[in-house]
Amino acid sequence: MVGLLALSALPIIGGALRLGELSTDPVAAPSAWHLIAAIVHIVGMTVYCLLGAFQFSPALREGRSWHRRVGRALIPAGIVAAVASLWLALVFDGPGDEFGLALVRVVFAVPMAVFLVLGARAIARRDIAAHGAWMTRAFAIAVTGGTQALVLIVWSIGGGESTTVTETWLVGVGFVINSLVAEGAIRRRSRRSLRAR
Repeated sequence: MVGLLALSALPIIGGALRLGELSTDPVAAPSAWHLIAAIVHIVGMTVYCLLGAFQFSPALREGRSWHRRVGRALIPAGIVAAVASLWLALVFDGPGDEFGLALVRVVFAVPMAVFLVLGARAIARRDIAAHGAWMTRAFAIAVTGGTQALVLIVWSIGGGESTTVTETWLVGVGFVINSLVAEGAIRRRSRRSLRAR
């Protein structure tokens, strides 16, 4: 859980810095709708990442009361954050060379929202295994900002040139890494469950 909190901290810090930028620089938000969507995305994702990390704690899951109550708030927060991210990407009005980066975010915002809906449907059917799998996938996408920051740092330390094109590819790499780690965790849980049976 400590690792998840550390990974969540990077996008949360980035979101806080972005909020500061939006509040002090009028040019940072081209329109009132852009500003609202950015605030909704940052606040929603902060709540989702911060509280979501605790949902993976075995001790808190055993109590169920915390897990259930927080889960009822997390799913809507995650969906709202994903939809706001999608809106920001689709109504893109930034520099032309950043359009590819916006498209990459669309590719992953949609699955995150879908995974959260599927996770909610699974728990409504009392399918705990499926619920855990869908929520793991959604959380992996949500905290990709942390992985992306680490990938960019490693790239820059290695002497890689930092351009918009390379940043787009590295952001995509961050998404892929998190998705692969999530699938590995889901398979390990599934194997443990089968052995327990």
